[in-house]
Amino acid sequence: MAKTEYTGQSDDQLVEALGNLKREQFNLRFQAATSQLEKPSRVKEVRRDIARIKTIQAQRTAAAAK
Repeated sequence: MAKTEYTGQSDDQLVEALGNLKREQFNLRFQAATSQLEKPSRVKEVRRDIARIKTIQAQRTAAAAK
């Protein structure tokens, strides 16, 4: 997903999306370990999406603290 798609979501939606992505990342790691990974590029996409969500959450937390 693009950053703009995540910024439009509420905090609860971001937490839910983060949980789903972490679950997918876990499954992708198992697939990679057993050589059953169909799209190796998906690992990179998921990792970056997780980082995007965490960045947005940190920015919102910093803005709320001001």
